[in-house]
Amino acid sequence: MSRLSRTFQPQHCYHITTRCNNREFRLTRFECRQLLLYALRTCQSKYGFKLYGLCIMSNHVHYLLEPAQPEDVPKIMHWLNWYTAMCFNRLLNRSGHFWEKRYHSTGFPNSDHRRALNTLRYIHANPKAANMQQGWFYDFSNYGSYERLKTDGLTQWHPAFLALGATLDLCARAYRRLCQQYKPKPKPERKNHWGSKKLAGLRLKLRAKKVSPGQKSLWEQWNLPVDEVQEIAKKFVLANCYDPNVAALQFTDTS
Repeated sequence: MSRLSRTFQPQHCYHITTRCNNREFRLTRFECRQLLLYALRTCQSKYGFKLYGLCIMSNHVHYLLEPAQPEDVPKIMHWLNWYTAMCFNRLLNRSGHFWEKRYHSTGFPNSDHRRALNTLRYIHANPKAANMQQGWFYDFSNYGSYERLKTDGLTQWHPAFLALGATLDLCARAYRRLCQQYKPKPKPERKNHWGSKKLAGLRLKLRAKKVSPGQKSLWEQWNLPVDEVQEIAKKFVLANCYDPNVAALQFTDTS
């Protein structure tokens, strides 16, 4: 059965979710999360999209973005998933598919403020719903930029947020109250069917013997700018984390 074609419209933003292959927890390493932030910044410079919401979980990522042109969404996700897969496979010393099948995408008009706010709140509630923490602040989501009105170098406020009050402080207060009223549903545990674990193990063994030619050429011709990666990640994390003094200790340069 052929896949349904996606439709993209002007003046729409898109809630996009992409998940690690086999739902494996491949994004737990701090270096992987730094690389993903760097890749997002590089992708923004290529395609000029607006990023309103972001949450990097252990095995999936949520984005709320608005492309410069509607047809840019597939280009953005193709480049971002290709680039990060090459980086992560190199970093984790693995090969094969990193991301699971196609990304999930849901679009709605930017003028639909209610849906935009509900989507932002859902994205920012992911760590809380997964019982990773009790509060809303999280190093790798941009909730902090909405509550503290900080600039994190990657994201910007959605027009729906700016319509919550006459001043930015009132907007932040209203969004904080909106989030506090939200009771996220616990994430259901994944049920394994008979033989699924054994089959996944066999697939991993088969994939380990294969080496992607594209992966080789990428790393032969490209050097990772470690300082720039850390600078982008540090600005994002310190703007959104719960305690900047503690979060700064994760970086080699804490100045």
